[in-house]
Amino acid sequence: MTAPHIVDPHGLLSHALGEASPDLMRDLLQNTINMLLSADADLVAGAEYGRPSETRTAQRNGYRHRELDTRVGTLDVAVPKLRTGTYFPHWLLERRKRAEAALITVVADCYLAGVSTRRMAPRMHASRTSHPGPQLVKTLGIDGLSRSQVSRMASELDEQVKTFRHRPLGEAGPFTFVAADALTMKVREGGRVINAVVLVATGVNNDGHRECLGMQVATSETEAAWNTFFADLVARGLTGVRLVTSDAHRGLVEAIAANLPGTAWQRCRTHYAANLLAVTPKTMWPAVKAMLHSVYDQPDAQAVDAQFDRLLGQTSERLPEVADHLAAAREVLLAFTAFPKEIWRQIWSNNPQERLNREIRRRTDAVSIFPTRGAITRLVGAVLAEQTDEWLEGRRYLGLDVLRRSQLHLVATPTDTKEVTTPGHTTPALTA
Repeated sequence: MTAPHIVDPHGLLSHALGEASPDLMRDLLQNTINMLLSADADLVAGAEYGRPSETRTAQRNGYRHRELDTRVGTLDVAVPKLRTGTYFPHWLLERRKRAEAALITVVADCYLAGVSTRRMAPRMHASRTSHPGPQLVKTLGIDGLSRSQVSRMASELDEQVKTFRHRPLGEAGPFTFVAADALTMKVREGGRVINAVVLVATGVNNDGHRECLGMQVATSETEAAWNTFFADLVARGLTGVRLVTSDAHRGLVEAIAANLPGTAWQRCRTHYAANLLAVTPKTMWPAVKAMLHSVYDQPDAQAVDAQFDRLLGQTSERLPEVADHLAAAREVLLAFTAFPKEIWRQIWSNNPQERLNREIRRRTDAVSIFPTRGAITRLVGAVLAEQTDEWLEGRRYLGLDVLRRSQLHLVATPTDTKEVTTPGHTTPALTA
């Protein structure tokens, strides 16, 4: 006959934990979570940490610390990083927490101010209801919020966004490559709806990761607005920029030259193609586009120059206006050839920036019309902060070897080696 247990292990442990101090509980939970994360990362890497194995697919590369709020306090969670690929514990942490909270506060502002939220409903899959506006705020849990509650939520988010927007850039620099663009938003001011622009810049830091460098809400996309924007980036420590990629907005181009002297400017090839077709007969669009694309398909800088010469020769007689347009834009259109071939796709257009713009639009389209400019800053700033976190946690945008070679900013030609300088700004600045 089996003797009964004199002590109940489960009851004893429960009693001990119940009487334990909050610090002990917090440390116990934190250590357990970090051990689980390490084991989970080992599964992704294909082998146990610190042990050689033929099945290993990735190497560990330190940790990225995140705060996790629990009932026993805030935990310091150490999320393992990988040298290749990414690891993120979706089962424990949530991405874009700030962006979602910012969206809720902006919609709540609209709701409490009596602004119509009808156009927001389709984004929340509430279009089948007869009252889409109330359905949206109910879905977000906003209908029970007071003005003071929304104000407290907004102030906390505004402080986080302010810290992100004004953070020093010197420690992460130099930022060898920078891209800049602007988005138009609708905002209610003075009893009417007007357009405002959000100026955004991203860059590649010294570790090869992308970062959102800054954002600013302005009345319009003018040279003065861009000057203020870039002056702030420089004041915060933006240095070492070798190339800025953007469209041909005159105010933007002049601001780059004024605030980043010695920096080359790459005119976005995608925007330029649209500008070129504006002076091309419609029947010749396919041929001109094919010839222009052939320039970018060349294996090296010398071949790109030779193909561009052939393009000018083919268009000079039949399409003189097209040839003149190409010749005027040649220097700024081919600025990417001064850098290693491996990264041409990342720097010859603003397409990476446009993907970021789509992510911003995905969030801001749910609002349609912002109640204030501060609401624009809060939501867009939160989205950019979360995107920067994801980029820093993910794989490098540019490898360290090619980045170091790019920082030398030299280009080899058949006759000599020359340093690339900032192109002149005599190219016609067409609206992109």
